[in-house]
Amino acid sequence: MSHETCPSVKNILLLDSDGKRVAVKYFTEDWPTNSAKENFEKVVFTKTQKTNARTEAEIAMFENNIVVYKFVQDLHFFVTGGDYENELILATVLQAFFDSVGLLLRGNVDKKEALENLDLILLCIDEIADGGIILETDPNVIAGKVASNSIDSGAPLSEQTLSQALATAREHLARSLLK
Repeated sequence: MSHETCPSVKNILLLDSDGKRVAVKYFTEDWPTNSAKENFEKVVFTKTQKTNARTEAEIAMFENNIVVYKFVQDLHFFVTGGDYENELILATVLQAFFDSVGLLLRGNVDKKEALENLDLILLCIDEIADGGIILETDPNVIAGKVASNSIDSGAPLSEQTLSQALATAREHLARSLLK
């Protein structure tokens, strides 16, 4: 398969406000070792932390890669693709990740909640991309699948309809943006 026919992402990263890992998933061998991965995370974090990516997603180029990113509270969301990828597609993946995490955390998107619900966030990444190939970018579908996968662990999302969860998440997000 050529790159053009199948849009894909190289990694999906969720870091905290110190640039430490919360949840990361790499889909390619561009960063073969853990230290290469951590180094990439450090560079990306350092170069983007001065930007104001809280209101909308921003785009940066690093070593032949396009990185789209967005911050909320003490969490930094990143999606990386090759420089031949369509930025809009990468931005859509970022938004899907961001919104589905917001749904699953019921709008309380911060590091403490993220760490408490790490399994949900990792499932979220799995629903979005498999081997880097983008599977799904509708946050309702992603959060719905993750929620139904984890209902047996007594996840409270099943009691609440996703539309309610989405409304709550939007409300919280709006509030956190106004702070």
